[in-house]
Amino acid sequence: MPTAETLYAVKRAATGLGLFATKPIPRGTKIIEYVGPRISNAEVEKSNGKYFFGLNKQWSVDGSGRENIARYANHSCKPNADAIITRGRIWISSNRNIKAGEEITYHYGKEYFEGIIKDIGCKCPKCQPRSHKTLSVRAARKKPTAKQGSQRQSQASV
Repeated sequence: MPTAETLYAVKRAATGLGLFATKPIPRGTKIIEYVGPRISNAEVEKSNGKYFFGLNKQWSVDGSGRENIARYANHSCKPNADAIITRGRIWISSNRNIKAGEEITYHYGKEYFEGIIKDIGCKCPKCQPRSHKTLSVRAARKKPTAKQGSQRQSQASV
């Protein structure tokens, strides 16, 4: 199995920094552990931090420290990874094959989505409207109809 360092790199993403696969990652691979000190959920409620990851009804992990590279895995409504809690540890694990260069994403959960993301609008690729550039490229690939073809010919001859 490859070492964790060879599986991912932090790079610029559409939403800031993101975690990207440096080589193909097979489905079911534990990619990275979400690490940090455990704090009570009561403390989380009093804090303004955004890197808290709930373990259970009593405890969360404060992932704000720089050693927690997993914090760069961004949210997606159509993720290629899942956050799995096993024996008090949080793993980001691939839920499908991930291609080299692809951003590693997981769904942050309903509570985070409703409380944070929904108000500002989700920026994941699934939720972003297609750009006009993408649409125009697709339109250019289509064969013109007989009417469109004659219009193009008449415009070209003018």
